[in-house]
Amino acid sequence: MKPVLEIANLRVGFSDGTAAVRGISLNVLPGETHCLVGESGCGKSVTALSVMSLLGRGAKRSAEVMRFHDRDLTRMSDREMARLRGDKMAMIFQEPMTSLNPAYTVGSQMAEVLERHRHVSRAQGLDRAAALLGHVGITAPGMRLSQYPHQLSGGLRQRVMIAMALMCEPELLIADEPTTALDVTVQAQILRLLQGLQRQLGLALLLITHDLGIVARMAQRVSVMYAGQIVESATAEALFAAPAHPYTQGLLNCVPIPGKTPRDQPLGSIPGVVPRIGAGFIGCAFRDRCTHATTACSGDIPRRSVAQHHETLCTMAPS
Repeated sequence: MKPVLEIANLRVGFSDGTAAVRGISLNVLPGETHCLVGESGCGKSVTALSVMSLLGRGAKRSAEVMRFHDRDLTRMSDREMARLRGDKMAMIFQEPMTSLNPAYTVGSQMAEVLERHRHVSRAQGLDRAAALLGHVGITAPGMRLSQYPHQLSGGLRQRVMIAMALMCEPELLIADEPTTALDVTVQAQILRLLQGLQRQLGLALLLITHDLGIVARMAQRVSVMYAGQIVESATAEALFAAPAHPYTQGLLNCVPIPGKTPRDQPLGSIPGVVPRIGAGFIGCAFRDRCTHATTACSGDIPRRSVAQHHETLCTMAPS
């Protein structure tokens, strides 16, 4: 099956010398949920912004391949990307309060998407917006159109962002931690909503998260990201059954398992923080936090196959 999104050797650096993304590769298939998981500061959001061509002026992006269907995203002009972004490719941003414009009503912001890409009237745009607000579970959608973002709760704002992303029926949806700062009940509702919409519309979904519970619930395929690199990639089933990289193992040890994790025992933890990596860095970026680190971890790290469709970037991996 041909991927909707194909990325090979994507690199992103900033003017201060930081190498935020260091040669990552991943594919997202039609109808698939591909989760990009890791701690804050690993480069997940930068990866998403790279795909959408929304990086700041101080960033430099390069890739051997970065393709949406047959369209080369690295060669598209700003005007071409603006026509594609919000149309066939859409993104749900991490914080809806800062992503929605506080000076405009919900209805005007949603209708603008359809007006821009489908050249319809404002009335047609508002009709579509109201229908989608109802579709994502917002009651009295006609009334919500005239409200401003600050008048909505966090859960409602996130639903508005999802509805806005769906205005033009995209083929690829990038969701950057769409349940951040939401309570558990609202988080479950948002995840169910995304799953339902994906089944109905056949969306390819690139879901960015640091929550392995969400990964277990949503993903068909998982890429674990650390310090700008994908250190392990596998199907969700294989990753949870036999994690190969010490970082993945550490993340899983931090998650309580109902019925297995003792109530009186502390959860696992990973000491330290994600390092800031500069250009020219060699070796495993996780070695200072890894209990299995050896002198070999300071050299070039091989990418090895653990099993079919299961790869890891680690000297510990079996040949």
